[in-house]
Amino acid sequence: MIANIQIPDALLVQDYVAGNEEALATLIKRHESKIYGFIYSKVSDRDVANDIFQDTFIKVIKTLKSNSYNEEGKFLPWVMRIAHNLIIDYFRKNKKMPLYRETEEFSVFSIMTDDALTIENQLIANQVEMDLQKLIEELPEDQKEVLVMRMYKDMSFKEISEITGVSINTSLGRMRYALMNLRKVIDKHQIILTN
Repeated sequence: MIANIQIPDALLVQDYVAGNEEALATLIKRHESKIYGFIYSKVSDRDVANDIFQDTFIKVIKTLKSNSYNEEGKFLPWVMRIAHNLIIDYFRKNKKMPLYRETEEFSVFSIMTDDALTIENQLIANQVEMDLQKLIEELPEDQKEVLVMRMYKDMSFKEISEITGVSINTSLGRMRYALMNLRKVIDKHQIILTN
């Protein structure tokens, strides 16, 4: 039964780029339940999910038509990444990103370690972490070093002082200044970190 052999995604992509519109229809039909299900699981709204699904394929079409697609054999993960980015854009545009204001009692880092994150909050936490890492890059080198060792490598101030060759008090001071400067950088970029 040759009729049951499924044409690989990569070939359908090539056919579509070569002008066969039916090839894209086949790809959409093949993956729509998975892609739509993924989008709906994040936004929990049918109309929004439909819009994002359509926007995803508009982006797919534009990319394929401009010959800038090079994800050989990885069509579905590529489309899922596009959908994922559009979902983040949707939450940002609609100010539904529950970002957080850094205070003495509450640290942005505390949301990174919450094991009970929903999928939506996981997306947001990933975005916050990426933004945060960019901001950390703007810190002076000595403060950045202490902050990374403490927050990302989970080192004690004693370990940090041994590695950096400065006293524990100096390490604590650098950490304090790092957090203060991080707040200034956050304000400078007008990032609203309110709960």
